[in-house]
Amino acid sequence: MHLQEKLARANKAAWETKAYQAWASAYGTPEELAAELKRTGGHLLRYWSKYIGDPAGKRVLNLLGSHGRKAIALALLGADVTVVDISEENKRYATRVAAAAGVKLDYVCSDAVTIPDEAALGEFDLVLMEFGVLHYFAELSPIFSVVRRRLRPRGRYLLTDFHPFARAWARTTNVTEPDGNYFDDSVREGDVAFAKLLPEGEREGLRQVLVRGWTVGEIVTAVASEGLFIRAFEEIPSSANPGIPEFYTLAADKIEVPLPPLHP
Repeated sequence: MHLQEKLARANKAAWETKAYQAWASAYGTPEELAAELKRTGGHLLRYWSKYIGDPAGKRVLNLLGSHGRKAIALALLGADVTVVDISEENKRYATRVAAAAGVKLDYVCSDAVTIPDEAALGEFDLVLMEFGVLHYFAELSPIFSVVRRRLRPRGRYLLTDFHPFARAWARTTNVTEPDGNYFDDSVREGDVAFAKLLPEGEREGLRQVLVRGWTVGEIVTAVASEGLFIRAFEEIPSSANPGIPEFYTLAADKIEVPLPPLHP
């Protein structure tokens, strides 16, 4: 079995065990979240608004869009949004929230690198990936290739994720140097992201995800290698420790220019 297929199978199983329950516990019923998004949904887009402008009328693809909060916030502002995500439970929650909010949301339940009839999705003005996404891929080239294929010419890719450097500090306490391994490329088991949203007594039976880390250099190189023109790499400081980065946002555009080989 190919490594990416192994990761996808394990992660699909993890994300289809109590995900709906976790979102309802964290954000309320679909009706409650829909009402909240109508009031404050624009705040969820704060990392990307300056790169998007007015989303009204734009076609947006939210890869690994999970519970759909960002996608629905964009739809409420007039965007035509499609989500691709591996979890049927995520789809069930997101589509119910969208219906309660009165907006159209196309939701494809699929691994993002093997979308059935992918070309039928068409081209998008914007492809968005956000928060805890790249660690689900055994290789980066396939997912960034999907991004490029689905962007229209001069379309924009926005990626916000946890900063790789933060991984080196993850286990660091009361020391002056990080004790994690920034370059660790092993595949490892971890808790599914929504586990902490469930009451402790409800966490029994949750499945583990399989993830691997990537360095900043690997991410930037993989995006650029797909012919996407990097416009910005914005590092966002940690709220707990402003001296280290917690997130980053990468903005890249699809520009049709011939490129010489990197290694002639």
